[in-house]
Amino acid sequence: MSAPEDLLKEARETIDRAYAPYSGYRVASAVRAGSGAIYSGVNIENASYGLSMCAERVAIFKAVSSGERKVKEVLVMVERGEPAPPCGACLQVIAEFGDDDTIIYSFSKEGNKLKVWRLSELLPHRFSKEFLGIKEGQK
Repeated sequence: MSAPEDLLKEARETIDRAYAPYSGYRVASAVRAGSGAIYSGVNIENASYGLSMCAERVAIFKAVSSGERKVKEVLVMVERGEPAPPCGACLQVIAEFGDDDTIIYSFSKEGNKLKVWRLSELLPHRFSKEFLGIKEGQK
């Protein structure tokens, strides 16, 4: 399986905007929403590390703040090293707006390496609104 060219293009075009002065680990993400629109984001670090934000969450939050409520595909591009899956916090956010079949692509710009998973593989037992007693379609 290969990553969609439009998601790769968007991530390539945005990765240089990552703000990673502390780790030097620059990441970009491109997500395809339910409407088919693509939203991008980059990691944004902070001297107070806990206030840093991952590229995946930036992209998803942009989609949601634009009115989207469904995420179909997520591409994560790292600048160097091996392709890396999203962190646990990002997986939980993906789970909020995706489903078991949401596809996650991880691409390393260095070496053109790719890994692909479905959300159900990376987060098989996620916390969901059902645990809160909220049924599908209910707010």
